[in-house]
Amino acid sequence: MEKLQQEIKAFIAARDWSQYHSPKNLAMALSVETSELVEIFQWLSPKESHELQGETLTHLEEEIGDIMIYLTTLAATYNLDPITAAKKKMIKNVEKYPAPPT
Repeated sequence: MEKLQQEIKAFIAARDWSQYHSPKNLAMALSVETSELVEIFQWLSPKESHELQGETLTHLEEEIGDIMIYLTTLAATYNLDPITAAKKKMIKNVEKYPAPPT
């Protein structure tokens, strides 16, 4: 995760884009990229959504990449690690939504 954060930070710095990366703008960009991800699945049946191939699968990978970049950049703004945040949230989810007894 740290290596990815460093690569993103260097990419942004080399282009002087940090001036555009307020938390508000990053959250909005993240929302746009998430909408682009949703668009891939918009008219697919549940079965079709499990069977992506070729260009569609490549497009999915690109949108996931965009989302990860914006999410990582937003998290870095507040010195947060997305992996740590997800792990903490999973602990809360286990408590909030316990698995049924087997």
